[in-house]
Amino acid sequence: QKRAKGQVLFDKVCEHLNLLEKDYFGLLFYENSEQKNWLDSSKEIKRQIRSLPWIFTFNVKFYPPDPSQLTEDITRYFLCLQLRQDIASGRLPCSFVTHALLGSYILQAELGDHDPEEHHSDYISEFQFAPNQTQEMEEKVAELHKTHRGLTPAQADSQFLENAKRLSMYGVDLHHAKDSEGVDIMLGVCANGLLIYKDRLRINRFAWPKILKISYKRSNFYIKVRPAELEQFESTIGFKLPNHRAAKRLWKVCVEHHTFFR
Repeated sequence: QKRAKGQVLFDKVCEHLNLLEKDYFGLLFYENSEQKNWLDSSKEIKRQIRSLPWIFTFNVKFYPPDPSQLTEDITRYFLCLQLRQDIASGRLPCSFVTHALLGSYILQAELGDHDPEEHHSDYISEFQFAPNQTQEMEEKVAELHKTHRGLTPAQADSQFLENAKRLSMYGVDLHHAKDSEGVDIMLGVCANGLLIYKDRLRINRFAWPKILKISYKRSNFYIKVRPAELEQFESTIGFKLPNHRAAKRLWKVCVEHHTFFR
């Protein structure tokens, strides 16, 4: 229907996927080659997307801090697919050892037990585990795959998630910004709060309970923070974003995460 809202399309997608725990997911569309936006389920689709054709991707929007709390295996499976993509694209950085371990659980989930007759030396290269996958990594993945004998696909997925959720950038949605001194930083939004990164290192963290108010004005983004134990007054911290739309987008992601996880 012409005036259909985002929710209608999202519900159809979830129905097609037999997905009941749909609150963790959303539909993304590209505004331009760089900029992705979440489809707002409460607004008409045609008011959100300017250009044709409409192309959406189904993604995890809220990464659960403890995936074992999810009720259904299929929800965990879709979370695994998203994380595999996050890791292979380099969006979710890992060490060599973690790449190899997670890769070995992917093989167990996809191929079952290691079979020397069926799985020859090159059986791994059709899988992408890391942005820059080496022969050495593939050998390590194969070696670890042999140790998972007997795990079902669902158990392998669960082990994959147990390890992936410990990664420092798990579920962190990054936004380019500058601090009050004009220094380039990244603002990360996640289940626990707002994180500040400089040169890929986390330099500050504001947990949701500490944040009293989130706002934006033009291309500025502000958080009002509760006073610390010895302070009397609450403080407001400002950040500069590339433009007004980026500030609004960050504000919206923060509000949605705060509402979802508090």
